[in-house]
Amino acid sequence: MDANRKTAYLTLMDVESKKSYSNIALNHQIICNRPQSQGFVRELVYGVLENKMLLDYYIDQLVSSGADSLKASDRTVLRMGLYQLGYMDSVPEYAAVNESVILAKKYCRGRDGFINGVLRNYLTRRLSLKLPDRAEDEVKYLSIKYSYAPWIVELWLEQYKTEFVEEMLKAGNATPPNTIRYNWLRTLKEDIIEKLEEEGYAVEEGKLYPNALHVKGAELLNTELYKDGFFSVQDESSMLVAQKLDPKHGETIMDVCAAPGGKTMAIAERMNNKGTIIASDIYRRKLDLVDKEADRLGITNVQTRSWDATRVDSAMIGKADRVLVDAPCSGLGVVRRKPEIKYKEQTQEGELLPRKQLAILSASSQYVKPGGTLLYSTCTINPYENQRVISEFLKKNSNFKKEEAIQLLPHINGTDGFFICVMKKSSSLV
Repeated sequence: MDANRKTAYLTLMDVESKKSYSNIALNHQIICNRPQSQGFVRELVYGVLENKMLLDYYIDQLVSSGADSLKASDRTVLRMGLYQLGYMDSVPEYAAVNESVILAKKYCRGRDGFINGVLRNYLTRRLSLKLPDRAEDEVKYLSIKYSYAPWIVELWLEQYKTEFVEEMLKAGNATPPNTIRYNWLRTLKEDIIEKLEEEGYAVEEGKLYPNALHVKGAELLNTELYKDGFFSVQDESSMLVAQKLDPKHGETIMDVCAAPGGKTMAIAERMNNKGTIIASDIYRRKLDLVDKEADRLGITNVQTRSWDATRVDSAMIGKADRVLVDAPCSGLGVVRRKPEIKYKEQTQEGELLPRKQLAILSASSQYVKPGGTLLYSTCTINPYENQRVISEFLKKNSNFKKEEAIQLLPHINGTDGFFICVMKKSSSLV
């Protein structure tokens, strides 16, 4: 059996049946199965995940009982086969069909003939398979074509024009660049670029953050440069949070939702390892990741502690020069990295997110010194979690003023979708 397709299948089943995060499941299965081409596996896995609703729409037209009637194993093998036939020009048609049948013999016992028939039916009928009528139902058309839950399409159509939304949907299905933040505590930009290029990587400088580099090449996290703490993987939008916070040497900074620690480390590097960063998270096990990352990067000014960010720590009131609230959110800005987010249903928990975000922001604001900075950020594109949370907070806290608010968008900025709002506390004690 082809190890590449086996790895892709097992990853997709982990996401489908165990609700695993795609990046974690993929890395786990690559380690376990050692495929010959990690690039092929990643392309197939993310291609299927990014186009899941569209692929199921085609299955609905090819299978009389529809995609939902099939077992997860059958549906996954069919999605893989259809994606190879429809979107992977490097894969010959016979290979896509035959390898899918081989997978079916192993994981869909007794269904290999059915899988073979459906895929061959697709080859015969693919030119006649149609998308929903756009004029009749634009939300359904966009939802199926780009594979997003309808409520996300509706949410964005409330904010932006249709053409703009369609560009956002396309960008969410694009492959993001591999971006790193070099650690200026250990290296200079020119030196890290030279070392990466010596190892065969193509490197370009970022646009938004001075320490950002876009790197092309495989096995980046297996290099000694990474293991020795010369760089971290992080999107430029996330790096920009540290830049907008603008921490100074010797200050006291609080990062109240810190895990897994990417922004915490970027802040520490900007402070040249001087001053104090108190990095909190509700789960101690997640803070272990922060401690481990600090150790890898040679950072010593980060103190981790377990704390529920919705509660006020009376011992820290008025003690911080700057406070970062990188709030838990719906994650609609990072679907190009975690395509499974596109299929989340609207739940009561999701509807309550803005209330939780406002509670965290309100509690955290009490830690800011007079004249200090409060920064709120999310990795989502949702006014209910972003602009409206800020509006509600400022209504109730007249001692804070908004200095800057940014909504980064993948198709405009080439980054993840991030919201960043910088607020300044009045220097008056009254």
